[in-house]
Amino acid sequence: MEKLLTAIKKWMILILSRIATVLLSVMTLLVLYQVFTRYVLNNPAAFTEELVKYSLIWTGFIGAAYAFYTREHMALIVFRDKLSPQGRKILMICIDALILLFALFVITIGGIKLALSARSVYSALLGIPRSLVYAMAPISGVFIIVAQIINLYEDVTGKEIGKEETEGGN
Repeated sequence: MEKLLTAIKKWMILILSRIATVLLSVMTLLVLYQVFTRYVLNNPAAFTEELVKYSLIWTGFIGAAYAFYTREHMALIVFRDKLSPQGRKILMICIDALILLFALFVITIGGIKLALSARSVYSALLGIPRSLVYAMAPISGVFIIVAQIINLYEDVTGKEIGKEETEGGN
């Protein structure tokens, strides 16, 4: 079980970081192109603004999923650090379970409903279905659910998945 979770975590971190890198690179190139067409050619490319906006939305969702896999998301640790080890374990299990439920019901199921409701709505400039943009919510929700299952396993067992591989490689 641990080997499977280690492989999943390793691949998800790799995939999500690569997707975020590509999206950030595309956004950078689009913004540079927008600036060039606006100030050098005096004829701004209108489509870039919409593409950058959609790429930013996708990057935010991908980044959120990545943060849950690496446990580098924003957290208030003042209260957690004052607890005993057993209290800390219980708190982390409760928090990770709540995040799992939120990812399941709000991000994934709510995201699916949102994407389906926007099937017939198209973007103004590009003419692409809004459901394509909104589809990132349930996709990232699935990534977060898997991350939270791994995090809960780590909380319950006290073992950090994939840590041995990282330390052995250095």
